[in-house]
Amino acid sequence: MRLNLKARIRAFAIWQKLGYNPWSKPKATQKKGGGDFYRGAFDSIPFLNDDAKRTFRHLLLRPGYMIRDYINGDHERYLAPLTALIVFYAFFALVCSVLQPIQNEHEKDSIFEHSITINSKNKEDQEKGEHIARNTMQLLKQGYAYLTLDRHPENVKTRGEAALAALEGTLRSQGIPLFIGQFFLLWFALSFAIRRHKKGMAATAAASAFILCQFSFFMLFALLLTWGESKSVSALVMLVLIAIDLHQWLETSWRKSIRLAIWTSILYGIIFVLFLLCISIAVVVAAWLKTSA
Repeated sequence: MRLNLKARIRAFAIWQKLGYNPWSKPKATQKKGGGDFYRGAFDSIPFLNDDAKRTFRHLLLRPGYMIRDYINGDHERYLAPLTALIVFYAFFALVCSVLQPIQNEHEKDSIFEHSITINSKNKEDQEKGEHIARNTMQLLKQGYAYLTLDRHPENVKTRGEAALAALEGTLRSQGIPLFIGQFFLLWFALSFAIRRHKKGMAATAAASAFILCQFSFFMLFALLLTWGESKSVSALVMLVLIAIDLHQWLETSWRKSIRLAIWTSILYGIIFVLFLLCISIAVVVAAWLKTSA
């Protein structure tokens, strides 16, 4: 007899909290024979082994509870957080490279193609202001060029720049910018946002990695649904995902989870702006020292 809808929802809620079905019968042992040929064949392949499939399924259906279980010591059933982040983002990058093999050249450097105009009643002040603005934009453009030498080989003129371009290309091809950037920013923001829950830096690091895995899932869905035209998800979707994770992981009310998710997002933005500000200052100073030498 089939269970009604209410019973099914209740069963799903129990599975979410436990991670397994307590009423299900244990699987029968596989009979010896031809099936043994395939047994263990894909265990060493991160995309196809049981741990990866379980991690993928649980991150979609019970993300916060899975984070709780892993932090509480259930490590054998899931991929390690950083391994999961690298594996799933690598899969996303692979699909992205297939659907988006060619980048539009006209989009490059578009942020520097706008003219600068300063309105002032005093013509001398206006010319002075425009001169300062143009010089500042030129310094920023030079700094941006140093950060994207692998994408702009025409800017490579010295051996040092060629080495830097090779390093940038290697890091970018391996998905390192996502790992270094978003992971550490989210880690610091989440650690500060939930500091009263006393979860520790290791726990928030694991949670941050799994949350980024979720983001990569939805980025992949957006990529497939738009057939390569878009590979990003809205900030609202990310906010909802963080709220769900915190609600299940910390076992707090929805109101408090949403408040913590908003606070985490605000802290992420603040840290990101401060990071960009520090990078911009360093780049401008380096470019100014180079031009003045």
